[in-house]
Amino acid sequence: MIIITAKAHDFLIDTLKQKGYEVLYAPEITYEQLSEKIDHATGLVVTTRIKIDAAMIDKARNLQWIGRLGSGMELIDTNYAAEKNILCVSSPEGNRNAVGEHALGMLLNLMNNISKSSNEVKEGKWLREQNRGVELTGKIVGIIGFGNTGSAFAKLLAAFDVSILANDKYKSGFGNVYIKEATIEQISRYADVISFHLPLNEETYHFANDAFFKALQQKPFIINTSRGAVVNTNSLITAIKNNNIAGAALDVLENEKIDKLNEEETERLQFLNDQKNVLLTPHIAGYSNEAFYKMSRILLEKLGI
Repeated sequence: MIIITAKAHDFLIDTLKQKGYEVLYAPEITYEQLSEKIDHATGLVVTTRIKIDAAMIDKARNLQWIGRLGSGMELIDTNYAAEKNILCVSSPEGNRNAVGEHALGMLLNLMNNISKSSNEVKEGKWLREQNRGVELTGKIVGIIGFGNTGSAFAKLLAAFDVSILANDKYKSGFGNVYIKEATIEQISRYADVISFHLPLNEETYHFANDAFFKALQQKPFIINTSRGAVVNTNSLITAIKNNNIAGAALDVLENEKIDKLNEEETERLQFLNDQKNVLLTPHIAGYSNEAFYKMSRILLEKLGI
């Protein structure tokens, strides 16, 4: 039996059934409910909703593989799964273009005051001078994390004649005419835009902290379409208050269950919502219609199904 624990394209479900698999499609299943059923599963499909920890894996005595729709394996204990000979596969190739396009869209929106001025027009205000934009063309863009989404973002930026400073701790040799491999210090010194494309782990948790923002020299726009906790929200707010950054575009938050925020988290979210140079979207960067299908197709291809 294959258990699908999140919303998935019909292509995934139909293909598995055509191949003779019994499929339990349970996009609302809880951790507790899954733990009761996982003993029967040979395959498991997940997103970012349920943590697949060692305790869950211990109950999955027949599990052969875990398939992640999208990118980021932080909720799966991949090391323990490997010890149990459970294959773990993700499909970041399926939504990388969507993330790149969303990051670019948010950046152009911020630089040209699109949402800000649109809201003002709805209020009966016609403020041209106050909404004079900044062109992306010719700027220096820092990309931190040059995997699937970082490289997809860079590909789209090529049309804007920008210079790209890219940093990836675990990759090298990817530079070309307009992409230069750079250190974090160089990005902090020269970049007009900084976009995060990092997985969330012990190394990247609160990567953008007080020290990071204090080191910035060009007052850049900040984009985060990776994971909310890559950016320390308190540090970001301090940077906004101190005028250290030009604006922020966030598709992710440290706590995305905004109906269950504590008092401090509620205050931080309210502050961000009140800023005219901050854009927030609800973790939709990699959630296009095309990506929804491609993530399933690529996952099946990698699993050989």
